[in-house]
Amino acid sequence: MPADDEEKTMTDADTIDEYDVIVIGGGAVGENAAQYAIADTDMSAVIIEHELLGGECSYWACMPSKTLLMPGDVLDHAHNLPGVAELLSADRVDIDAALARRETFTNGLDDSSQVEWAEGAGIHVVRGHARLSGEREVTVDDRIVRARRAVVLATGSSARIAPIDGLDAALPWTSRDATNVHEVPSRLAIIGGGVVACEAATWFASFGTEVTLLVRDDRLLLGVSEVASAAVLQGLRSAGVTVLLRTSPTSVTRAAPQDTGYGRIHGGPVRIESTRDEDGVHVVEVEEVLAATGRAAVTADLGLDAVGLGDLSPSNGFVPVDDAMRVLGVEGDWLFAVGDVNGRALLTHQGKYQARVCGDVIAATARGESLTGARHAATADHTAVPQVIFTRPEVAAVGRSESALREAGHDPRRIELPMAVAGTAVQRDDDAGTAELVIDRRTGVVLAATFVGPSAGTQLHPATIAVSAGLTIEQLWQAVPAYPTPSEIWLRLCEEARA
Repeated sequence: MPADDEEKTMTDADTIDEYDVIVIGGGAVGENAAQYAIADTDMSAVIIEHELLGGECSYWACMPSKTLLMPGDVLDHAHNLPGVAELLSADRVDIDAALARRETFTNGLDDSSQVEWAEGAGIHVVRGHARLSGEREVTVDDRIVRARRAVVLATGSSARIAPIDGLDAALPWTSRDATNVHEVPSRLAIIGGGVVACEAATWFASFGTEVTLLVRDDRLLLGVSEVASAAVLQGLRSAGVTVLLRTSPTSVTRAAPQDTGYGRIHGGPVRIESTRDEDGVHVVEVEEVLAATGRAAVTADLGLDAVGLGDLSPSNGFVPVDDAMRVLGVEGDWLFAVGDVNGRALLTHQGKYQARVCGDVIAATARGESLTGARHAATADHTAVPQVIFTRPEVAAVGRSESALREAGHDPRRIELPMAVAGTAVQRDDDAGTAELVIDRRTGVVLAATFVGPSAGTQLHPATIAVSAGLTIEQLWQAVPAYPTPSEIWLRLCEEARA
């Protein structure tokens, strides 16, 4: 080899960084994957992130949205508790105080504390856009990073703008704007009827915003039971939200659209024309519009072609994986995908669960251990995915739908009871909501549960344990709920199931 060629090769090699594990995406899911992969080992890990370490959940989703929802929830609770309600004069929250508290959770979009955590955990952080460029190889801008053992995709999802004429050009708000609101609109239209739409409508209504929800389907929250959906609809309308069902926006126009930054009004007034089953064309004119029309996997310019994954159309753009989180269609068991990018369950807690499984699989493989243990398969993704929707009333659910259960060979029996027990009665004076339990008629095994009402989420983990462990009503009968607490509803459900 000529001397100059030899020198060039050595120089190139010096620019290549090597780690045992590379994680592309530094959200909560990616952080968990890196942490679990190298825990109690001598392996090294790097997280590559082009935005903020901590990701969507920390800065644009879970944490800011729940801090914005909490003041209205507390105010609603107080208005329904005699002895406190008489002291209240306000019917809306203090917006400035609510937004200031939100900033303490998002750190003003400063991720320095997250970087400090990663470095303390022995995880290196690289800033930049990463793309796969070969087997166990990632290119970050103008440098190459190689993995000795595994590469993990944890790039998450982003808001999808529905193909409505003029909507994209109008620069609508997405969930990132809604959670990082700085200028509260007086009139807001929300396109969509899912979780983001319903939660955002809830907190903006508590701010005094005139909210209109444009929903193309005949009900809200298609992923939950009809009882829960109807309760949320009633709750939103009672809060002053105009909910227009069977309404499909056809065009959006805006005067002088301008990208003014997250959570600031993006230009002039917005006009939305829709078709409605009831009255034909319907027009809404608002100060701002929020597009809450779904999520899409972040895979653009990720280099999937380099590993034979150029066409993801069969999986609707999501990266398909097995229960060990290994990407299907890639030989060598070195590429993993966790969280929203694999499309299994677009929830932070499920993504972190997958990340723990993924990290354990990588670590066990490095030690030459068997992968037959339960900790090496994300089986809960199929049967026991819990979710809380923080509307008023709150909705908490786990398990599959009755139709899906029938397809799986079960004979589902649904039990529905009011959440009216001593433990709920002492907490507040308004309607306590409902509890639904689905059991297998033949075996008595708990298959699914839904709770609707104030603090419904407090009942979710017991239900999740019951579903994931396949507990029967007779086993739950031996778990005595404390009195007087809302958990007494479990006794009532067991009594109804045994009747």
